[in-house]
Amino acid sequence: MTANIDRLLAAVRREAERAEFPIDEPVYRRSGRDPRDPILFAGSLEAPVCIVGRDLGKDEVAAGQPLIGAAGRLVRLGLIEAWNPGRAASPAAPGTPPLQEALQYALLTNTVPYKPPGNKAYPQGVRQRFRTFLQELLARYWKGDQVITLGTEAFQWFAPYGDAAAFQSIGTTEARFETAFPCQLPASESPKMPAKSLVLYPLPHPSPLNQRWFGRFPAMLAQRLAAIRHHHPSSGP
Repeated sequence: MTANIDRLLAAVRREAERAEFPIDEPVYRRSGRDPRDPILFAGSLEAPVCIVGRDLGKDEVAAGQPLIGAAGRLVRLGLIEAWNPGRAASPAAPGTPPLQEALQYALLTNTVPYKPPGNKAYPQGVRQRFRTFLQELLARYWKGDQVITLGTEAFQWFAPYGDAAAFQSIGTTEARFETAFPCQLPASESPKMPAKSLVLYPLPHPSPLNQRWFGRFPAMLAQRLAAIRHHHPSSGP
């Protein structure tokens, strides 16, 4: 498995080198990282749940892991609380650790494994360039089948694999945050490979700047994780 993942990471890097696209190179240099090295995922490929965000921030580049900044800490705290009630510390506490324990319970990834300049969303063309690699990660290497998306871009990434009418109706309203969306994710370009069935649970992005949802996000995440644990009662590290 490790060798296959290494090949996948190498393929992502080759695509990044194939043609220029916006990368926040100063952030990578300050962190001593190569801007073309992908930060594709962190966590467990055996976990029942995957959390998918939009792309990386400066904290994620520094740590070499998705979802470890202000928004990511909320996600990680929610994961720890779901599997170990009462253990999670306050995200505002000084010296909060990177919450590595959460990596036992979920796979963490993004639609693009690079950081855009100025935290602006990557255009659709860039997301399409790296779509195949995320699709392969989720369909071939990850063993789970329950996905929580954070924000509109991450949710809409899955639109080609779900029911078009549901994505265009419920998926454009706040009702999507209480709805599950079945998806069929192709495992490869080959029609001989069966598609993988996933269930999608969209949530708003938990950025502190997203004042409409930020305060409500922990409870919404807890509700989604409770539903997932109901489907996988024996899941654990």
